[in-house]
Amino acid sequence: MTLEITQLHIKNMVCPRCVMVVKQAFDQIGVAPLSVELGEVKLKNELTADQQERLDDFLQKNGFERIDNRKAQLLEKIKTLVIDTIHHRDPYDTHIQWSAYLSDQLHYDYNYLSGLFSSMAGITLEQYIIRQKMEKVKEFLFYDELSVKEIAYKMGFSSVAHLSNQFKKIIGMSPTDFKKSIQNTQSRKSLDQII
Repeated sequence: MTLEITQLHIKNMVCPRCVMVVKQAFDQIGVAPLSVELGEVKLKNELTADQQERLDDFLQKNGFERIDNRKAQLLEKIKTLVIDTIHHRDPYDTHIQWSAYLSDQLHYDYNYLSGLFSSMAGITLEQYIIRQKMEKVKEFLFYDELSVKEIAYKMGFSSVAHLSNQFKKIIGMSPTDFKKSIQNTQSRKSLDQII
């Protein structure tokens, strides 16, 4: 007899702390998940209607949401994979070929993934990846531990000029000007709010 595993997909899980909060949600409803990873929870049994309602309530209060729609689940998997790869992998793979990587990880043709992403998110997948990279660059600039040249290398840009052009295009100022403005404002965004 094989074990029937139930998968739940959770929107806005973008960091290890999110995993911790979602685990707390399951503790609170008295369910022990088999695993909790970014964007996905595996259970050995389906939830009862009462457990599902209590879970949805807890998730909503903490900025998460259970996703039922298959395309929405795939969109969330794409976002989670991009965020995890850019923000939580150290060292970041500077030579990553996103089309091959996403296709391999998600088992879909890249053109399908890209088209789905554009139609549902309102921006291209490539733009989303660049915006996530710019948020990581802002984090590096904020903590002031690396030079702009080191950041460019670490994030896989061909040169400081390439990084600076992308940064100015997305953020509206050069990395140097951003660094100067950090003392005046908090301009970092929550990762799940980047579109």
